[in-house]
Amino acid sequence: MAETIEIPIELTHFQFSEGVRDRLNWLLDRQDAGEMLTQSERSEAEGLVELMEFISLIRLRAQYTPQ
Repeated sequence: MAETIEIPIELTHFQFSEGVRDRLNWLLDRQDAGEMLTQSERSEAEGLVELMEFISLIRLRAQYTPQ
């Protein structure tokens, strides 16, 4: 039996701060330029990308879920 998880509408409007987006872009730009990221930087970038993807999926799910 499938469970329904209610998503707070506020979460669908969540935006990352400009500083967080800038930090991620800086890390990804360095990586794309061939620079080696430290393990900590790699973990940070991966975590931010995963979180952004998760928020995107929540938004999409909320758009196509009847209220």
